[in-house]
Amino acid sequence: MITRRSTSAILCVVLALTLQPGRAAAAEPTVVQDAHYGEVLYYFYQEDYFPAIVRLLAAQQSSQLANHDAEAELLLGGLYLSYGHHLHAAEIFERLLADSVDVEIRDRTWFFLAKIWHQRGYLAESQNGLENIEGTLPGSMEAERQMLQAQIYIDAGDHDRAIALLQDWRGKTEWSSYARYNLGVAMVRSGRVNAAADILESLGSIQPYNEELSSLRDKANLALGYAFLQDEQPLAAKPALQRVRLQGPFSNKALLGVGWADAQIQNYHRALVPWMELRGRDLLDSAVQESMLAIPNAMAQLESISQAADYYLNAIEAFYEETTRIDSTIAHIESGGMFDDFLALDAESTTGWFWKLEELPDGPESRYLLHLLATHQFQEGLKNYRDLSYLNRNLDRWQQSIGVYSDMLDTREIAYAERLPRVQQSLSVADLDGMSARKLEFDARLNTIEENHDVLALATEHEFALWGEITALERNPALKADIPEAEDVRDKVRLLKGTLQWTLEKEFKERLWKVKRDLRRAGEALVETHRSRRQIDESIRVEPQMFGSMRARVQGLNPRIESLRTRVQVALAEQGGFMRDIAVDELQAQKRRLDTYTVQARFALAAIYDLSATADETIVGDAGK
Repeated sequence: MITRRSTSAILCVVLALTLQPGRAAAAEPTVVQDAHYGEVLYYFYQEDYFPAIVRLLAAQQSSQLANHDAEAELLLGGLYLSYGHHLHAAEIFERLLADSVDVEIRDRTWFFLAKIWHQRGYLAESQNGLENIEGTLPGSMEAERQMLQAQIYIDAGDHDRAIALLQDWRGKTEWSSYARYNLGVAMVRSGRVNAAADILESLGSIQPYNEELSSLRDKANLALGYAFLQDEQPLAAKPALQRVRLQGPFSNKALLGVGWADAQIQNYHRALVPWMELRGRDLLDSAVQESMLAIPNAMAQLESISQAADYYLNAIEAFYEETTRIDSTIAHIESGGMFDDFLALDAESTTGWFWKLEELPDGPESRYLLHLLATHQFQEGLKNYRDLSYLNRNLDRWQQSIGVYSDMLDTREIAYAERLPRVQQSLSVADLDGMSARKLEFDARLNTIEENHDVLALATEHEFALWGEITALERNPALKADIPEAEDVRDKVRLLKGTLQWTLEKEFKERLWKVKRDLRRAGEALVETHRSRRQIDESIRVEPQMFGSMRARVQGLNPRIESLRTRVQVALAEQGGFMRDIAVDELQAQKRRLDTYTVQARFALAAIYDLSATADETIVGDAGK
């Protein structure tokens, strides 16, 4: 069975950035209002998921994501999912979805959860996720949902329900090709070979336009060919098997099947053609191994006894050498360190759900484990091993940082002790109480000026000096003389005084407002200064306690990190053992298959020797007569 491969970044991006409660799928970009959330997103977009999780949890614990609470929860769920913690992720999503009124958002989220559960083998949970979808998913997602439902039925062995679902498939998209393939295979498994033949035949004759459809075509032809072989229809099987590409991933099995199709109609000369081609290919492939037994069997059927014996001997020798190499490889794997070599090839790439090992390192064990690379169990196990290795290295770095934190605290404490006398000296000089008293005096004086309309009190220095000169002139005895000249001067003095007084009266309200504004600002600054003084006094009081508290926290980190390291290392050892068991079990299975083929080859060789001996005795007996 097959399903389409998910694109690498779709899950976290969709869940974290578009699936926000109450928002449509085509929402505007997120505006970061909390700096800590911006830091989390920075690591998220760098695909550094573990630092993103650490900073997100720390920000949540210190209540620093008030403006992004729901978004942060969704992002945390996506990040948990990237590390395979699907239960934690599902708990978050289900809790948030309960408050969402957007059916499309709910349905899309349930669909992604169902996909993840299915990929991890939780069929019941995956089925539950699909059942929670209320409407029709947008675009190709609806087709993918139907395919996932059919896949769940097939994985559960419920082929009839899978067939019923896939038979109603409509459309001519790529998904229809996958639907037809799964339908054909489900029919074959349920014994409906003839009904499946038409479906697989049409799929095996398509003109593919990409590698994905080319592989699907090969698989359809291979499935059809072997279905006909098992149904003893070799003439129908051969055309389908011959349509499989000679250099594709399924070519070995197809060549083997072509040979068996010819062998079933006793055309052993034709059967030898594809089998001889297989003989020169990688011996690890079971089709190649089987061909090494099929070739001498065909030769024996063609009465080429001597050649058949030689090929059996060659097969026994090749199987023995391969078994010896497998034993050596098993010993190498069990010695440990093999999976660290795997991860060393891709040490800088991301951890989490999206990471996938694309190739194996050079080494004696790599060629034996190559096809394990395509299995879900191996990839998931390797992801977990990689994540645990990352956590172990991260804890090492954290433990090394404890000394740095201690040095930072020492430096800050020394700097604090050096600054404290200077700060205290500055504080002792500042007379804040006196400033407050002067501020009150200014307020009272300004109230008096306003009540008495004392325009001269708000005069400028020049105006005040000019007023004094005018007043002095008015008191001059000479101006009191009853002469025309004195009268003329008195008129000019009155004019100057009137002009000045008119200016003072005109600008009094504006000047009064400005003085009030400046006094208000001075009062606010004075209040802020008192507040700062209290904060400084409080800091001086609590700073030594803070240093002690921080030092205790830093010192307490070491045993916590050591405890976590112990747990991680135990889990890492267990996961390494699990991975070694997978690899060794696979090698043991290959070895058992080779042992079985070796026994078959020895029995066949013994039969040939017996046949030759009987023939020789008959010839000798005839000659004696």
